[in-house]
Amino acid sequence: MAELLRRELLDVEVAFRGFGFQESDDSAVPVPFGDGYEWGVFLNQHVRRFDLFSAGHTHTAAVTVRVWDAEPEPEKTDWDEQGEVDFETTTGDVAVWTTTLGRSHHLIRLGAAGVWRVRVGCTGRADVERVTRVEGVAHGVERYVVEFWPKGS
Repeated sequence: MAELLRRELLDVEVAFRGFGFQESDDSAVPVPFGDGYEWGVFLNQHVRRFDLFSAGHTHTAAVTVRVWDAEPEPEKTDWDEQGEVDFETTTGDVAVWTTTLGRSHHLIRLGAAGVWRVRVGCTGRADVERVTRVEGVAHGVERYVVEFWPKGS
């Protein structure tokens, strides 16, 4: 049974429908966030980085990050979107990036370098699309759960 090592709640500033998670050592990332970003792809894997495509243009997303010691049981949630990718880190630290702010102050400490598996689920997509289109900036309407665990465990 997987043990939860760390849980963090983040407010991520989304702009132009995107944000990403990237190896903290920028010099180890061959194509940094923003470059190679694919419009409309919910979860897109790159070398030492993965991008997320939001349903809302400009808003604050509520992001829960969980770090596990092994693969956790999938949540029994009716996700709007979900996916899994591999993520390699050289430092064991992951930075959150946004289009307008660049590197944010959020830093996720995985605890070890290596290859990790990442599962992402998202809810509130239709609501955030509507709110950002009709009313303006939304706060916490679109919600993400991002789970990391060592690959092969």
